[in-house]
Amino acid sequence: MATIPQINFQTDTGVLVPAITTAQMREIDRIAMEEMGPNLYQMMENAGRNLAQQAVSLLGRGWQRASIVVLAGTGGNGGGGICAARHLANHGARVSLVIASPERLTETAAWQLRVFKSTSGEMKSWRELGDASPDLIIDALLGYSLKGLPRGRAVDLMQWANHSPAPVLSLDVPSGVDATYGTALGEAIQANWTLTLALPKTGLVPEKTGEVFLADIGIPGKVFHRIAIHYQSPFDHRYRVPIRLLTP
Repeated sequence: MATIPQINFQTDTGVLVPAITTAQMREIDRIAMEEMGPNLYQMMENAGRNLAQQAVSLLGRGWQRASIVVLAGTGGNGGGGICAARHLANHGARVSLVIASPERLTETAAWQLRVFKSTSGEMKSWRELGDASPDLIIDALLGYSLKGLPRGRAVDLMQWANHSPAPVLSLDVPSGVDATYGTALGEAIQANWTLTLALPKTGLVPEKTGEVFLADIGIPGKVFHRIAIHYQSPFDHRYRVPIRLLTP
């Protein structure tokens, strides 16, 4: 078995931020959802709003004229992407949403889609993308729970994104990249930026993630303390902060 990298990140204000594994993030989610809160709907909403705000920040002053394509998977990561698409559309952005397998959406992701359908955002199939060249691609296909090779329609969408000249913003971890080890067994998104959630993952290697930002999804410090993580909030007055990998 590969060795889990022992790494830390640091914010732009000098706060040390520990990186965690997939197993640790899964336990953090469990404690939050089953014992302390927030619930999954709340965390997904916070993730999606932060992702939308990050997209606006990256696009700059002309963001409402920009064309944005959101690629969403079927689970929690996809639900965050669908939520971001809704927030962007609500604020006047030109958004196209492509879901890898709409018929397989989890309950929370399906709820996000139901709300999105009341916006001005446009739903497209992957075949309708063709040689489209948006100003920004948001990758919310596969999250930290990836096991084995990516498969199905998600792979087609990853290939399309990787062949597009458009820059890519990934949610939590670039799709296809193992969140613990930073490896890719098959197709993987080559991100220009990654907005990771709660805490950075040990697999966020710079050559795959691009510039990394950390987003607050509302998890209280006591949740992290339950699994013996020394946690100091890195967010000050902000809900998103840039972080950089500290070299050993």
